[in-house]
Amino acid sequence: MKEAIDFLTSKNLIFREIIEKYGLPQIPKRPQGFETLVLLILEQQVSIDSAKATFLKIKAYRVCTPENMAILSDEEFRSLGVSRQKTKYIKILAEAVLNKELDIESLALKPAQQVREELIKLKGIGNWTIDIYLMFCLQEPDLIPLGDIAVVNTIKELLDIHDKNEMEIHTQQWSPYRSYATYLLWHYYLTRRNRKITY
Repeated sequence: MKEAIDFLTSKNLIFREIIEKYGLPQIPKRPQGFETLVLLILEQQVSIDSAKATFLKIKAYRVCTPENMAILSDEEFRSLGVSRQKTKYIKILAEAVLNKELDIESLALKPAQQVREELIKLKGIGNWTIDIYLMFCLQEPDLIPLGDIAVVNTIKELLDIHDKNEMEIHTQQWSPYRSYATYLLWHYYLTRRNRKITY
């Protein structure tokens, strides 16, 4: 991590300022596997806390395996607080694993681009979900999820860049440590708002 932080602070003063004011960021880690992908589907476009509460309800109701999620009825999902759309996405994921279209365990052995190509085929799993899985579970060091509202808003605030394409170009200078830049931007965003998140 020290190497990444040294590199980023040499590239842009905002990273040094974030660390001086708020300390070092937490590096998010989550276990690889089906459960985490289900949690990430639940986290799409809602708060992490709200998604986590729903996820814990699912786990208390039934062990979160592809076999169980595939046979859970829409009514059962609804009673656990899962929207119709996310129910559909979780079932698509479960079926893909059961039908051997997706081997989640093998993702750890593949380059990031190949992981993206395999996961993007599944309806309900887009680039944001893939970015977070790559960063949190597979510890990919060089990703910046520009589909993430907190990251985009922090870049707007600190760098006064408002166009996504310009953000893409500007953040290339943070390679090969863009994931660490992301952790610093999240750290700034959350600490400024007095929010604590357990990844």
